[in-house]
Amino acid sequence: MIYGYIRVSTDKQTVENQRYEINNFCERQGILVNKWIEETISGAKNVDDRKLGKLLKKMKKGDILICSELSRLGRNLLMIMGILNECMNRDIQVWTIKDNYRLGSDISSKVLAFAFGLSAEIERNLISQRTKEALARKKAEGVILGRPKGSKSAKTKLTGQEKKIQELLDKKVSYSAIGRILGVHRLTVSSFVKDGKFSSFLKTL
Repeated sequence: MIYGYIRVSTDKQTVENQRYEINNFCERQGILVNKWIEETISGAKNVDDRKLGKLLKKMKKGDILICSELSRLGRNLLMIMGILNECMNRDIQVWTIKDNYRLGSDISSKVLAFAFGLSAEIERNLISQRTKEALARKKAEGVILGRPKGSKSAKTKLTGQEKKIQELLDKKVSYSAIGRILGVHRLTVSSFVKDGKFSSFLKTL
């Protein structure tokens, strides 16, 4: 049996790209996926709590698991190596497309899997460490990170529309009507007009 495995971390991501990659790969190899397994779940979740875990338990010797890349199997080295080790011990093949690996029970497959997993883990740790160091440096320099609590953005949906709003107000157009014209709620118009920045802008005209 040939299984196609697809995993995304959030429902905002699409499975279609991974399915397309796997289908293209299979077409080039002249093979066909017998069953698809898709799930929306973090790769950090325990394998047994994922559809992947249930799939691995029922896979048999000679079966092939195809995924777009090793990172679809897990988010860290130990998890990926655990999955690959189980598959290798049971003579289940794992094929990845982007990484271009065909992992079996041979020693070269084990070395390649370990090298790739280790590299990916080191890179993630380096990126995380660099980010933390950059934030710590900015904080030490007195830079305020993020928007201060309770503060509002200087720009609103109506920024740049001050002149037009004033013209409409001069014509006695209501807040509700202005809101409909500009595509916002009347309360947004009301708040914008009452804001001191609106009056300050008009004085510059």
